[in-house]
Amino acid sequence: MLNDLKDQIASERGNEIASAVTTLLAMALDKAADYNSRQVVWHPGRQVVAHTFARHEFSFKWSYAEFDASRNLLPWVLGQVHDAYRELALLAQPVEGVLKSSRPRPGPILMQGTAAHIPQLETGMMQHICADPPYYDNVMYAECSDFFYVWLKRSLRDIHGPLFSEQLTNKDDEAVANPARFSGMGRKKKELALSDYERKMTACFREMHRVLSDDGTLTVMFTHKKVEAWDTLATSLIGAGFVIHSSWPVHTESERSLHQAKKNAAQSTILLTCRKRAQSGEPVWWDDIKGTVRRAAREKAAEFERQGIRGVDLYIATFGPTLAILSEHWPVLTAEVDERTGEPKPLRPEVALDLAREEVVALRKQGLLLGRAVQFDLYTDWYLMAWDAFRAEQFPGDEARKLAIAVGLNLEDQVIGEKRLVTKKGSNVDLQQPKTRRKKDMVDPDKKTFDCWIDAVHTAMLLYEEDGAQACKSFLQRTNLLIDATFKACVQALLNAIPRTKEKGKFIRPEADTLEAMRLAFFDDLVPPVEEESKIEPTQLKLIGGDSDEEPHDEAEEDEEADEEA
Repeated sequence: MLNDLKDQIASERGNEIASAVTTLLAMALDKAADYNSRQVVWHPGRQVVAHTFARHEFSFKWSYAEFDASRNLLPWVLGQVHDAYRELALLAQPVEGVLKSSRPRPGPILMQGTAAHIPQLETGMMQHICADPPYYDNVMYAECSDFFYVWLKRSLRDIHGPLFSEQLTNKDDEAVANPARFSGMGRKKKELALSDYERKMTACFREMHRVLSDDGTLTVMFTHKKVEAWDTLATSLIGAGFVIHSSWPVHTESERSLHQAKKNAAQSTILLTCRKRAQSGEPVWWDDIKGTVRRAAREKAAEFERQGIRGVDLYIATFGPTLAILSEHWPVLTAEVDERTGEPKPLRPEVALDLAREEVVALRKQGLLLGRAVQFDLYTDWYLMAWDAFRAEQFPGDEARKLAIAVGLNLEDQVIGEKRLVTKKGSNVDLQQPKTRRKKDMVDPDKKTFDCWIDAVHTAMLLYEEDGAQACKSFLQRTNLLIDATFKACVQALLNAIPRTKEKGKFIRPEADTLEAMRLAFFDDLVPPVEEESKIEPTQLKLIGGDSDEEPHDEAEEDEEADEEA
């Protein structure tokens, strides 16, 4: 239909305007497909149709929602494209009274190609570069883009021929850690995907280094909760010749809401400001700067915490200052020797990031205890830090492993095998409730003494949930836990660590509900943390008589489920 209109638009408005109008209409048609395919679902929390890529993937759906396409879809997608065009036009306008220059302001230039090779740009010509690189293994952009590419190609290849010369999108040059591209390589496919991502990112940063002026700046935006993603990014960035001067955590993502009570997400984007590094001098030994890194991580974590940064965000916010120290002293060598060359091995940034994590653990434990210093056991420390960091019952298994290392435990043998604090679920782990940890000599109402405090608290919670307050009180009196200061401190820490989000006046997390009941019954001198009501505000989809401004799903408020990957 759109192809049939091209000649009519050109005859009435001219070829240049016809080209622009056709391009925008093609985008509107793509958006219509995004919201009216068999991959869309009904979003019960918002009472709206969620689009095909609400999770940035091609996952199959058991059931799908149907848009009111006969009346509302076309006006809505046209309104969405019009709004996007208007906002971009405003961004492209000169800012009056801010930039005073007699020279004409150049317009935006769009180029198609890889960031690893931009011959159109002269060496040293750029004063500032702002990069929002692919986030490791978060999103396979090219694969998702094929959904839109095939429709755009049918509508626009006669107008923007070079952009649609390939059958599908170019995936060979894409800088993402995609193990599927190495599926024929056996068990090493994840390792090969990581190396491929690091190599391509290094090439891109080297090209940025070439075109950036000597006094220019590079801003890199990055949001990822996996240490290995930060390790790879830092290796590429520092290896390309940049030094990190500062880092700024900026709250950018959706607020935590009802369905996120079982998920974890970073809500901040870290902005790394970088400059070209002066010629590297003599190598520095890791042992010589380890104390400086630890001190900087501790000070920055405390500073960010005072600014209200919590959970996963607090951990990743300390990564920037930690990497800044490494980049200033690069290259950094370790005492470990490479067997092939006989030379000291260079430091992987993740070693310093693990050190930063340890400092955050120490800081947050003190925060959960309201400033007091109480010594628990390693298992209780791990459980508290897992809730405090991820604010969710499910989070990546690799992060669970690194948190275990930070507190001095082995995830598989001790956290999972010995204590059943979590169970594996694919690549993730799920924190266990007291009833799922019930076991003789562990979470056991018949026990009199416990070898870790979390077992004691979970046993008390189990009794309260199953047999009521009196049975729990009898247990606490029999074991002398009712008057034990360390037990009370553990309850206080759990009150602060486990999310207390409420929906319609009730705690979403059952653990929070049980702990609050125990506090009111036995420990009313403990300080309850602030409770937050879920921010979900359901909206009614207007099926009949809606105008183009009635949005079934606000694009500026991206579905929170996509945040789970970040």
